[in-house]
Amino acid sequence: MADDVRADVQVGAHGRLVIPARLRRALKLQSGDRLVARQVGESLVLERREAIERRLQERFAHVSPDANLVDELIRERRAEAAKEVLGK
Repeated sequence: MADDVRADVQVGAHGRLVIPARLRRALKLQSGDRLVARQVGESLVLERREAIERRLQERFAHVSPDANLVDELIRERRAEAAKEVLGK
């Protein structure tokens, strides 16, 4: 994947964006592809739903299908908090 492809994009009527051709080619975007838009700080991130699903599957690959994901998330957060306390 070419991480160095950049282009200026202007917000048009009704908030529409046109993704320049060289970005569409680099990302292999086709007419009709659907992207998920999200705000990260002051940035707008557009990504394929499949990429999000793949990232989530990788993140939770170690979790048993019978596991409670809420309990798993709480365990992860507690471990992160403990690391922060020990690191200070």
